[in-house]
Amino acid sequence: MKLAIVGYGKMGRIVEQLAPGAGFTVCACLDSRTNANGAGLTKENLRGADVAIEFTQAAAAAGNIERLAAVGVNTVCGTTGWHSELPRVSEQVGRAGTGMVWGRNFSIGVNLFSRVVAEAARLFAAYPEYGAWAWEIHHAAKKDAPSGTLFQLVEGMERAGYTRPVTASASRAGAHPGTHEIGFDSAADTITLRHTARNREGFARGALLAARWIAGRRGVFEFRDILFGQPAAGQPIESRES
Repeated sequence: MKLAIVGYGKMGRIVEQLAPGAGFTVCACLDSRTNANGAGLTKENLRGADVAIEFTQAAAAAGNIERLAAVGVNTVCGTTGWHSELPRVSEQVGRAGTGMVWGRNFSIGVNLFSRVVAEAARLFAAYPEYGAWAWEIHHAAKKDAPSGTLFQLVEGMERAGYTRPVTASASRAGAHPGTHEIGFDSAADTITLRHTARNREGFARGALLAARWIAGRRGVFEFRDILFGQPAAGQPIESRES
């Protein structure tokens, strides 16, 4: 399959390095210079692309996805901080008859971690003496703080039945690829759950997994749909088209 990379920063370069091992040939790489204001997302530049992986900036992501849909290219979007625009973007993808996978975090480990956190929250919900916190740290260049992933973890705790307040905080420093921590504390003890990324490779591998999955499909899906939503019999999951 042929892959277009939209956003040629640190993540884009790692995706390019790992793409051949995932069965992809990279047919286009667009950066902030060649894709200023989405101008590079044309049929000519993307000819032959089966799917695009988009890792750019929050201000550019929605427009990039809409332009990719308009030229008939399915997209995996790993950019964060733009999800308030998801309803509009989903509608455009649906009208174009293309497909998109979005996610607050494309690390397989983080998504499994979120299941562990939700189960812990379900258990601790029955014991009011335990309060909870959520904390994360990322590199200094990351704009959104707290991260979308941390909010997703807290939302999962709430859905699991933990209704008490969860204090959320964030740190930004250096080149840290990302740590997310959930803790439960009482007068008697403290329980801490933590996921630490060693590098960005896990996010790139998750995005490539999503790219193989979305190629040829229609509709809007969240990354965790791919990891947890596929029926055992192999039947396709329902589209989340708006």
